[in-house]
Amino acid sequence: MKDPASAAETARRYRRFAEQEARGRSPLYEALGLGVAGDPEILDFLLTLPEAKRQPNLLLAAARHLFGTPAGWEEFRRDILDRPEDLRALMLVRATQTNEPARCATLLPVLARLPQPLALIEVGASAGLCLLPDRYGYDYGRAALPAPDGAPVFPCAVDAAVPLPAAVPQVVWRAGLDLNPLDITDPGERAWLETLVWPEQSDRLARLRAAMATAARERPRVVRGDLRRDLARLAAEAPREATLVIFHTAVLSYLPSLAEREGFAADVGGLCRYWIANEAPSVLPAIAARAGEAPTGRFLLSVNGAPLAWTDPHGAALDWIDGAS
Repeated sequence: MKDPASAAETARRYRRFAEQEARGRSPLYEALGLGVAGDPEILDFLLTLPEAKRQPNLLLAAARHLFGTPAGWEEFRRDILDRPEDLRALMLVRATQTNEPARCATLLPVLARLPQPLALIEVGASAGLCLLPDRYGYDYGRAALPAPDGAPVFPCAVDAAVPLPAAVPQVVWRAGLDLNPLDITDPGERAWLETLVWPEQSDRLARLRAAMATAARERPRVVRGDLRRDLARLAAEAPREATLVIFHTAVLSYLPSLAEREGFAADVGGLCRYWIANEAPSVLPAIAARAGEAPTGRFLLSVNGAPLAWTDPHGAALDWIDGAS
């Protein structure tokens, strides 16, 4: 073992992924995550990568992209050990950039309540699929909003406290910011986004493909830039007659320190009327401390730093926090 302390931390990361994220969602990814956590050779391979590149979703997606979906742990392990340099090279140039459009279902009840019309900026926008909440359909069980022709309908289980929208928001301007924007018209980029969908989730894959087709028609603008240096310049372009909303989902965890995340949180409120964060509770602990005990595997949705709801990371569920307004 090259670095026992780092290997132990990486093993914990994969075990946590298997037990808290993949369990009940992907039997294959649960098995692979547990396998990695207990395998010194695979852990040594991961330690040849920068810490930020050791994340489970990146390893699993990159391996499937190169080798196809394995039948189980032994095939997965053999593929990695047979071609470690090919896999390492791919992981160094790729990022997860999941860009799960179904997360719009958890954002929509918030966006619909804000003063209309809206100007949207998504931080970490990838291919811009989440910049199109007004172009999709939604099924909340006790209420539904139809989709335009060809667009996906995203199912989302909600509790009784969630204020369901009667219509999609009116969006008059939208833009995204990303270190590496993905071109949705590029077949290679589309294939990478498809590989990021977990293997058993065929319905989710079908909705992603429909969302990518919608985005290819709409062509939401995504500019290359860093969220700490370039966001203010992009925010200044938004029309003043619209309510500017800056939002992000599963993005701030990529900032390397809590100080940087807190610095972003302190600055973003000065750039917009509404800041919507949808992140793992540990990402912004000062906000999470006011939300109560976090359900396992959920993200925390907050508005202007106030906790509002617990959300499924892939947009499949939304539960209002008691006392949230």
